[in-house]
Amino acid sequence: MQGIARYIERHASDPLTLAQLAVQAGLSPAHLQRTFKAVFGVSPKAYHDAARFGLLKDGLKQGRSVLDSLTEAGFQSTSRIYGQAVRSLGMRPSTYRAGGAGETIAHAFGSTSLGLLLMAATDRGVCFAQFGASRETLLAQLGAEFPRATLVPSGNAHSAELGAWLARFEAHLAGNAPRPDLPLDLRGTAFQIRAWRFLLGIPEGRVISYTELAQGIDAPRAVRAAASACAANRIAVLVPCHRVLRGDGGFGGYRWGLERKRALIDAERSRSSAR
Repeated sequence: MQGIARYIERHASDPLTLAQLAVQAGLSPAHLQRTFKAVFGVSPKAYHDAARFGLLKDGLKQGRSVLDSLTEAGFQSTSRIYGQAVRSLGMRPSTYRAGGAGETIAHAFGSTSLGLLLMAATDRGVCFAQFGASRETLLAQLGAEFPRATLVPSGNAHSAELGAWLARFEAHLAGNAPRPDLPLDLRGTAFQIRAWRFLLGIPEGRVISYTELAQGIDAPRAVRAAASACAANRIAVLVPCHRVLRGDGGFGGYRWGLERKRALIDAERSRSSAR
């Protein structure tokens, strides 16, 4: 099945039918459909759609027009697909393409128990909170996430409250305060935002599996997509993807390193037990 998945990714812009994929796999269409879904949690068509939308997002990020991006990703009927694009991207394609154009995003650095942190916010809330090795690296990551936004240091003129939010975040990581309930500016695909919102409701001290996350957002077969949503999370700790483990209890992956994930879970379990 891995070979068919790679084939779909390589030919994402082509019109692929289940019958064509079955010939490629040397299986009957029904057998391919059943086996592919068992392995990846989604049908070949859903996987193809996701790969196509990946091409669409890449085109938009690179500054191509919405029409050109749709065409290059293999969408033939732009009028039919536009609503689907809105549902998949979580916003209009033109908004996604803007990459923060016209927005001012304030940022501030903090030294936490888990290392250097960069937190950034729009006028709607925190849009970025990530750990990194250096200020330069973190600023580059922020710029890559919002390539057309104006990035400014936090201060009296820009998001003066960001300093207070960062202080509350640092206190939480030090074990002196609960996870702060800060306004968040979540940006991603509709599926990712559903997953992130579900994560916000997981109580401190509790962990769930990627399977339970998929079930919690009414997509029980999309376990891999749920794991990918965790990996795409750009707001560390505030969106607690560290509370999601593998089905066998293993830590799985974590965007900011397994040592940080282990430290967060251990600290939360300790506080929960103390209560």
